[in-house]
Amino acid sequence: MKTNELINLLTEDAPVRGRLGRVLAIALTAGVAVSAAILLSTLGIRHDIGNAIETVPVLFKLGLTLVLAILASIVVFRIGRPGVSLRSGALALLIPLFLLIAAVAIEFFALPSALWRSQMMGHNAAFCLTFIPLLSLPPLIGFLLALRSGAPQRPALAGAAAGLAAGSIAAALYAWHCIDDSPLFIATWYTIAIAAVSAIGAGIGGRYLRW
Repeated sequence: MKTNELINLLTEDAPVRGRLGRVLAIALTAGVAVSAAILLSTLGIRHDIGNAIETVPVLFKLGLTLVLAILASIVVFRIGRPGVSLRSGALALLIPLFLLIAAVAIEFFALPSALWRSQMMGHNAAFCLTFIPLLSLPPLIGFLLALRSGAPQRPALAGAAAGLAAGSIAAALYAWHCIDDSPLFIATWYTIAIAAVSAIGAGIGGRYLRW
């Protein structure tokens, strides 16, 4: 390829990258707004949030899901751009994973083994598995539509990243309603729900995001 041709390609690609960033930002903002509206108009915030938010388990749950949502969304913003490394973003996702593992380990040591199962099952496991995927639909649809404006090199992986971000956003919102604050509950049911949305995103992305 001649130097002039390379310069022309880079010049043409710059507006595309800028446009992708704007479209993804709109998708993120709209997705969060719609999902939050769904939560507030149906379930609402837990009634004791004023007191609960002062406790360590609730602060950990809210903080963990928010961090995961932010880090996963950063990966989505990068994955639609060919040639952009995902290594740092992928490694950053290990931070909430390690924090959750540490919290579960602490709970294992702090609680008698007879209580482990009840803490894991909580009060609303089935509802958690239903509502997190439901809340994830607006950001997932938005991300997938936005990624069509980019050029993800691995469509299925891009779809999975969109699903991970959407599921994490939904979990971060649902956490304000959920009365189950145990790290064991989060590690089990939140993880399953987010993984399911990621799998759905991968399946759709593998077809929809192909060049």
